[in-house]
Parts: sequence; C-alpha cells; structure tokens
Amino acid sequence: MRKNSVKSTRINGEVQRVLAEVIRGEIKDPRISPLTSVVAVEVAPDLKTCKAWISVLGDEQARKDTHAGLRSAEGYIKNQLARRINLRNTPEITFIMDQSIEYGVNMLKKIDEVISEMPEREDEGAEN
Repeated sequence: MRKNSVKSTRINGEVQRVLAEVIRGEIKDPRISPLTSVVAVEVAPDLKTCKAWISVLGDEQARKDTHAGLRSAEGYIKNQLARRINLRNTPEITFIMDQSIEYGVNMLKKIDEVISEMPEREDEGAEN
C-alpha cells in the first residue's frame, strides 16, 4: 500500500473518525480533557503502527494529563478500533501532542490585540 494511495487515505480517515468518537464519548478517564480533538492520523502501510496527532485546548498540565490518560487507555482504544474497523492488523497507536490549534488561537488573539490598539484612520469616514 503506497503512502498517498486512495486506500491509505480512506484508512487514515476512518481510523481518525473512530478515534475521535472513542476519545470524545466513551473514555471515562477524568484526566482526558473534554477539549481534545484528533487532528490527524497516519497509519503505516503495513497496518501495524499508527501515529495520532492529538490537540488539547488548555494549559500544559491539561495536555500532560490528557496524554497520560490516553496512554493508559490505549488497550481499550485499540480494542474498539479492532471492533469497528475490519483491518488485517489492528495498529499500535502512538499519541503525539499537537499544538497547532492552540497556536492558531493565540495568534488570533495577538492579531486582535494589535488591531484594537491601532489608531483609527481619520480618512476612512470621509466621503469623496
């Protein structure tokens, strides 16, 4: 299976969907933040390993707690993945913390601050 083939893209999308459902609705670990999302998934061509990029909106402690909670629930998550997706092998999942969403939120806040501090241009309201 090639890395960018249609089959690999479909498998990645399906694994991402199932992971998001399981993390969002089925894991009862209080360490896992409710603001957790699965950003991307990359399943290896041999279907034995899977990298899942997880984003947590919150502070550093919330990210650490969520990562610990996900690692402790790996067996349950893998079991649910095997039940819902019929693959030759059920991949071992590696969770990677991704801060791109938080970075984007922080950049938007900074842009808003700069815009609010800019003096109003007087010639915008003038008619020609």
